[in-house]
Amino acid sequence: MSPRFIQGLLAMLVGIQLATAGELLKPPAIWKDYDPDRGDFKEEIIKQETRNGLFYRESYISAYVLDEEIRVYCKYAVKEGVVRAPGLLNVHGWMGTPEINKEYVDDGWAVMAHDYCGKTGDREHYTKYPARLRHGNMDDGAGPVIHDSTREGKSITDPKQTSEYLWYAIQRRVLSYLERQKEVDKTRLGASGYSYGGTLMWALGTDPRIKAIVAHFGIGWIEYYRNKQVWMYNNPYVEPAKSPGEAIFLAGMSPEAYVPYISAATLFLNGSNDHHGGFERGLESFKRFQPGVPWAFAVQARGHHNTEKIEQDCKFWLDKYVRGKEAVWPEHPKSEIRLGPDGVPQLIVEPASAERVKKVEMYYALRNPCSFARFWRDAECVKQGGTWVGKMPVMNVEDYVFGYANITYDTSIVLSTAFNAAIPSKLGRAKATETKSDAISAGRKGMNAWTDVAEVEGPGGIKGFRSINNRTGSGTEQLNDPKWQAPPNTQLAFEFYCTEPQTLILSADNYNDVEIKIAASDHWQKMVVPAQKLINRFGKQPMSDWSTVGTIHFAPQPGSDITKVIFAEFKWMK
Repeated sequence: MSPRFIQGLLAMLVGIQLATAGELLKPPAIWKDYDPDRGDFKEEIIKQETRNGLFYRESYISAYVLDEEIRVYCKYAVKEGVVRAPGLLNVHGWMGTPEINKEYVDDGWAVMAHDYCGKTGDREHYTKYPARLRHGNMDDGAGPVIHDSTREGKSITDPKQTSEYLWYAIQRRVLSYLERQKEVDKTRLGASGYSYGGTLMWALGTDPRIKAIVAHFGIGWIEYYRNKQVWMYNNPYVEPAKSPGEAIFLAGMSPEAYVPYISAATLFLNGSNDHHGGFERGLESFKRFQPGVPWAFAVQARGHHNTEKIEQDCKFWLDKYVRGKEAVWPEHPKSEIRLGPDGVPQLIVEPASAERVKKVEMYYALRNPCSFARFWRDAECVKQGGTWVGKMPVMNVEDYVFGYANITYDTSIVLSTAFNAAIPSKLGRAKATETKSDAISAGRKGMNAWTDVAEVEGPGGIKGFRSINNRTGSGTEQLNDPKWQAPPNTQLAFEFYCTEPQTLILSADNYNDVEIKIAASDHWQKMVVPAQKLINRFGKQPMSDWSTVGTIHFAPQPGSDITKVIFAEFKWMK
């Protein structure tokens, strides 16, 4: 063998090594050797009963991942005597527990839920990860979780090092368990995930056994993008360098990496102010779907991790694409931002099947690139033939204006348009017609007077706001305006909604403080704060009267989370 040949061969091998080192593994390569059907289930039934015509079982099964055995805790329910039932995998959220959706069981579905959270607190039953795979446990004390960096803070070097790899593998194993139940028609399988369970849906949608998925929240675009505030509409837009671990995770394990490989009909339900990530990036994901794969989405305006106004879409979708029920699902609506004849930006919406449209609701927001911090205004719209037009007045033609619409059909199905964004001055001779007003309510009518807040809706459709900064809290200076100055001898009253107890500090003019105990409830509550409750931090004397106050501010007590409190209806009362 000649030296020149050897030299050439070595050069070729080095070139191959360099090329391989520069490639990032995509989902098909990561999962090509994983078989969710491999190995005995080793089923251990811990509870089983038939009650009121429903069969219910709790069990453990084995999943084999990375040469380790994981004992997965599962729940299963089905109507007694049902045959060839459609199967539904119901996947819980972060730190959640497996729950059976009884509505679907009552409707003839066979429903299975499983735990992937692992060990936390004093739960009697949970999925048991072996020591080498302890990062499957969401609880830091038992894990911790691994995304793009290891426990030691170093970048991952292999996608299979991540917790997501374990969670993706487990749910496919549970799907195999579901399709083996004697009541289940394995040709009709669907899945629905909530919160982080919605995140897991995007990988599950690539499994050819799944006919349809519904992802509640959890589109992804969190690692790197949300965590480093790389908002889609930052102006100017800059992407900081990615760490090696971030690059590996984004290419092969992030939910959005699975979008081009999804084969299941996919429905995405989200809230416009959900704090898990920018929903506009989520909607952009649908441009990457394979041709012929059905998809749709609906976004609840001002929704904060709640989708009750659009939840009916879920049942329609699963019935259509899993059960094969006849259901008219309208095509995706067209939308764009244009300038009107007066130079004011307008949102133009052209729904499919316009004759079946029950109502069109338009929303717009100004400037803020952070999706969950936007104040979404209602835009009045008018119908012009088969098109709806809504004005979106702006304050600065050089800042972004954002707009989208929700279209409700006579079937109650709700579809959202694409997320639209434009800088008005780039559309033509734009005019700024919106002017600043001091007539801003701190409750339902607007949150512009408060710092670091996002408008949301709580139970009953009551509009309020929540702080998005748990470090500094939120405040307003509007009380310096005579219009908002408190009348003498009045008290501050407000309503709040919070499902977990919190302790906040209410400050007036930066030096009068009172500790506010926020009680937990599933309903709105009211609080009244007399001026004398606030104590001067220097003189230690009670505050004399609210009429002397120009600013108020809420901050969390250490250990509390103000972002979990929704405020509304601030007012003065005798």
